[in-house]
Parts: sequence; structure tokens; C-alpha cells
Amino acid sequence: RLLRSLMRALSVLPRVTAAPRLLIDSAEYFETISLRQIVNSLDSRLPANGGQKDYKMGFVKVVKNKSYFKRYQVKFRRRREGKTDYYARKRLVVQDKNKYNTPKYRMIVRFTNRDIICQIAYAKIEGDMIVCAAYSHELPKYGVTVGLTNYAAAYCTGLLLARRLLTKFGLDKVYEGQVEVTGDEYNVESIDDQPGAFTCYLDAGLARTTTGNKVFGALKGAVDGGLSIPHSTKRFPGYDSESKEFNAEVHRKHIMGQNVAEYMRLLMEEDEEAYKKQFSRFIKNGVTADAMEEMYKKAHATIRENPVHEKKPTKEVKKKRWNRAKMSLAQRKDRVAQKKASFLRAQEQAAADS
Repeated sequence: RLLRSLMRALSVLPRVTAAPRLLIDSAEYFETISLRQIVNSLDSRLPANGGQKDYKMGFVKVVKNKSYFKRYQVKFRRRREGKTDYYARKRLVVQDKNKYNTPKYRMIVRFTNRDIICQIAYAKIEGDMIVCAAYSHELPKYGVTVGLTNYAAAYCTGLLLARRLLTKFGLDKVYEGQVEVTGDEYNVESIDDQPGAFTCYLDAGLARTTTGNKVFGALKGAVDGGLSIPHSTKRFPGYDSESKEFNAEVHRKHIMGQNVAEYMRLLMEEDEEAYKKQFSRFIKNGVTADAMEEMYKKAHATIRENPVHEKKPTKEVKKKRWNRAKMSLAQRKDRVAQKKASFLRAQEQAAADS
């Protein structure tokens, strides 16, 4: 009876305590050992925490099951493509509710490998509406033939955008901006008894807005051109974060391309071959380090004289139609009638000959 009860107890124990069942192979074995020995052997094999396994926390693989994919929501397309920062866009686009239908204008600045794009835009439900745009590939028309993506070119593009926009709205004579380039802080203020200054906000996109970034060159050009854009001097070249001071002369050098001119002189002295390789287009167009400041001064003056974009004349192209034009219904019916008449004539002729 004791053996049967022990066998039942062992059969319902967890797998951890299943090893002692090996001891109970036959009744003969139990005749040689005492009950105390059996209990002691069972106690020694049981875990100290009462039969519970001691699990340690480790790396848990995330299982993406059907429920995960059913609930998954993709991000906006332009976020997936890494083109739009929607956190920033929301704050640049949303207008105060007490301003009703007044658009909130943004100055969009984007850089490609060979171009600088500056646009004034506002958002609608259908999409962004572009009010005005200027590009650095237009600068050769104003005398800047090389270095179309540097800080000086960004300033020129921003200036061109501002003057073009104000000309479009008839405010170019009211808000002249800062004609002489000093590099110092300048803010446009509204004039009494005149339309207010055109206000917009800088949209730098995904650019790293560090001190000296070219984005702020375009901003400075637009402000000097007569647009009211909230800004400070902390991001312009020439600002020292340690002393908290702004050196306007350093900023002016960047606007006039003197930082490039200094490097040209340095490279010419140290390694002429590297100079010829790096500044080959400058050499080809006859742009020297000494002539660079004068080139940008003339460009600024020319932009102010005529900032209007001239549309390319439309070319009259002679269309070459290589495929045969479709026939109308009347033409198809006439063609069938002609074929019938021709067939009947051929039969009559054959009958007459026979």
C-alpha cells in the first residue's frame, strides 16, 4: 500500500522531480531501503523555491505576428523618403486662427549638388503654392559664372528672390532693403501709410542649422533685399559662441566670396597643380582672387536693376506624324463603296472578255 501511494505521488510531481522515479524500479529494491531514505532522496532533488523554475531575463525577440501587421500604420510618404520634417512643417504651416484666411508665407531654401533653390510659398489643402522662386543657375545672367553653390551665391540667390517678389507686388520702391553690404544685423520695418513689409519664415528643411550654414546666407540676402524674416546673428559666419560676440566683417567676407579668394591665394602658393585642378572653372572664366569682390558687387547691383524672370520664347516645332491618321466613319464607308464598285467592275470585265 505504501509503495502504491509513493508511485502515485511521484507520477504527479513536475518533470524536475521525475528523476527519483528511477529509484523505484521494483518492489525488491524497496525492501532493502527504508521510507526515510526515499523521502530524503526526494527532498534533495526538489528545487529550493518550491518547485518553481528560476528564469533569468535575457534577450526577447519581438514576434511580428498577424495582429502587428494588421495594426501597422505607415508614415507619410515624404517622411519615409526622408524629405520632410513634419514636426517642423506643422509649426511653419499652421496659421493663427484669428488671422482667418491670411496665408503664412515660408522662405524655402534647398541645396542640390549644382544649384540653390529659393522659394516663397504658402500651404493650402491641395498643396503648397509657390508665389515666387529664384535659382542660382540664373546668376550667370547677372555676372556670377562660377561657384554657384557657395555662401556668396546663396546670398545672391536670396537677394534675387526678395527683389523679384517685391517687384511682383509693386513694393520694390517702398522697401529697398540694405543696398550697401556690411554683413551687420539688419531688420526690415514697416513704413507708415504704406503696405506692411512682406513677412515670411525661414524653412531650412533637413539642413543642419549650424553657425555659418549656407542657408543663412540666402536668409541674409533676402533680408537685405527687403523681406522681413525673423532671425538673429547667432548663425551667421563671424559669431563666436564663447565670447557671444558677432564680427560683421567676417560675415561680409563670406558674402563677397573673400573666404574663397583667400583659399585660392593659399593653394596657388602651396600647390599650383592642386589649384589648377580645383579652380579650373575659375581659371577658364577668368575669375581671379582679386577680381572676386568686384564681381559680386556688380552682381548685387544688376540684380537690383532687373530682378524679373524672363521666360524663354516658345519654339514652334513642326510636328512629324509618323503613323497614319485615323479615317473618319464617312471616309471608311466611302472606301468600302469604292472597293465594292471596283470588284463589280472587275467581274463585269472578266465576263465581257469570256
